[in-house]
Amino acid sequence: MQFNPGSSADNKSPEFLQISRRHFVRTMGAALAGSPLLGAEHLLAGQADTPAKTTAPEPLVKKLYESLTPAQKSKVCFDWDHKSKSGLLRQKIQANWNITKPYVTSDFYNKDQQELIEAIFFGHFDPSWHKNIRQQLLDDQGGYGEEQSIAIFGTPGTDQFQFVMTGRHSTVRCDGDSAEHLAFGGPIFYGHAAEDFNEKPDHPGNVFWQQALKANQVYKILDGKQRKQALIPQAPQESRVQFKKSADQITGLQIADMTKDQKQEMQSVLSLLLEPFRTSDQQEVRKCIDTQGGLDQCRVSFYQSGDIGNDETWDIWRLEGPSFVWHYRGAPHVHVWVNVSDDPKTKITTT
Repeated sequence: MQFNPGSSADNKSPEFLQISRRHFVRTMGAALAGSPLLGAEHLLAGQADTPAKTTAPEPLVKKLYESLTPAQKSKVCFDWDHKSKSGLLRQKIQANWNITKPYVTSDFYNKDQQELIEAIFFGHFDPSWHKNIRQQLLDDQGGYGEEQSIAIFGTPGTDQFQFVMTGRHSTVRCDGDSAEHLAFGGPIFYGHAAEDFNEKPDHPGNVFWQQALKANQVYKILDGKQRKQALIPQAPQESRVQFKKSADQITGLQIADMTKDQKQEMQSVLSLLLEPFRTSDQQEVRKCIDTQGGLDQCRVSFYQSGDIGNDETWDIWRLEGPSFVWHYRGAPHVHVWVNVSDDPKTKITTT
């Protein structure tokens, strides 16, 4: 299983060249942030006059695949074990990348296909988060689909396929449980730079900042000894989310050593982390954690490095267990790397 984070830097010149355009589009289109395409709304809700309900994306992937022409398939469809220079392409992940060249809103896809792709994408998320996800895409990419692309691996409808959709601050995948042991079908990424590349201490407008505030509430109720265990001077490289060979290599405060009230707060943190995602993915993550002994077997770390404003509201923190890593990097803006399995022996390779 290959995991290829690539460079985590966001400050390459092409992105900076796009920031002004993104800010213009965001300003002009903010009123539309919560308005999906009508066709996708039909697919998600069943009818336009009812609240959107998330449809499982896997059947829609099959429908999309069957609609693609041979020319389209040659550009976005791959064998299950297709390899790029750095390993299995379907398991690659970066903070800012495109898995294929055609953007999903380009004329490479017809209108029906575009609506299917939009419904598939939003099918990965709980309906209550659709507006937030659209806002993130508006801020980071100029809007849904403007800089996103897809790939399909294997044959949808069989027991071995995967759909992957990528863009700046967004990598999602679905596979109908084709990827053995892995939640989400493999490592995922989400992030947000709301107002600026370098966000202020309170991260105004960032749709994911509440996750960090919730984790910091746990830190505030720790005693002195616990804080000493939980607070680490230097954060690890953000993309290092491969599983450790042994529990001794995991830093931070073990949740098993917390009080009952503190453990309840950690459960609330986990619930908030999972909240954006569809119910089946939430359940799969919890099942993976339970297989490894529950949240008690995880540790939480807060990092002094990257403390924006030196306010001791820790912008970088990490929840980690034998086969669970949720790394939250909030400086200079939010990057979150997620890798969850039910087996600590699941192999991934970083390059």
